[in-house]
Amino acid sequence: MVDKHFFIAGPCVIESESIVIKIAERLKTISEKLHLSIIFKASFDKANRTSVESFRGPGLDEGLKILSKVKKEFNFDITTDIHIPSQADYVKDVVDVIQIPAFLCRQTDMLVEAGKTGKIVNIKKGQFVAPWDMKYAIEKVKSTGNSNIWVTERGSMFGYNNLVVDFRGLRVMKEFNHPVVYDVTHSMQLPSANGVSGGTRQYAKWLAFAAASVGVDGLFFEVHPNPEEALSDAAVMLNLDEFESIVPTILEHWDISDSYEANS
Repeated sequence: MVDKHFFIAGPCVIESESIVIKIAERLKTISEKLHLSIIFKASFDKANRTSVESFRGPGLDEGLKILSKVKKEFNFDITTDIHIPSQADYVKDVVDVIQIPAFLCRQTDMLVEAGKTGKIVNIKKGQFVAPWDMKYAIEKVKSTGNSNIWVTERGSMFGYNNLVVDFRGLRVMKEFNHPVVYDVTHSMQLPSANGVSGGTRQYAKWLAFAAASVGVDGLFFEVHPNPEEALSDAAVMLNLDEFESIVPTILEHWDISDSYEANS
C-alpha cells in the first residue's frame, strides 16, 4: 500500500471542509513533485484535549464525509484516530490506517477491535511506555489474526509539561519487524501547560533528520496553511511551505541510512 518510506501528513483536527481540502491539494502537489508516499491524516474528534473548552472537531459522521471526499478527490490513503472501540468498525470503510492514540495504547478492547477490521493499525507509543513494552500492544492486535501493525514514537514524559525522545527506542522497536514511525509533531509538544499545549516547532527539521538517519520507516507531520491560527496543536504544526522545504533533506538521510543497512 505504501512505499518503503512514507509520510503521514495533514492537519491535527478537521477544522472545516475548506481547510482540509486546501491542505490536501497542496500535499498532493508536493507528493507528485517529490515522489512521496503520503497518508493523509486528520482527526474527526480530538477527545483528549487539555481543556473542556478546546475545539474538538466536527464529530464522527461529518468528519468521515470530509475524509471520504479527500480520499476520492486526491486518491490519498487515509488515517484517523479512534477513541472508543466501537469507532473502529465505523471508520473502517473510509480509512486505510486506524490510529490508536498514545494515551490509549494499552486499552485491550481498542486494539482488538481495530485489529478485527483487517486495516493497518498504527499504535502510538504512550508517553509512559518503554519501547520494548510495545510488544504487548502488538500482540493484542495480532491476537485477531491481523499482522498489519505500525508503531509510532511520540516522546516520553520528561518531568512535568515536557517530552523527550530516546532515539535508541526507535531501533528497539525496529526489532519487532513492523514499520516504525516517528511522530515529529507531537514529540515537540510541551503538554498541557496552563491549559494549552505548547511546543518547540523550531526543532522539527532536526528531529526529522535524526529519525530518518536512525532508520524509521515513516515520519508523521501535522501541517497547516497558517499554524498560528490552527484550532489544535498550533505550537507544533508546520507551515506547508516549511514541510516541503525539508523533505529533500529527509530523503537524503533516508538514502544514507538505507545504504548503511544494506551494507552492514
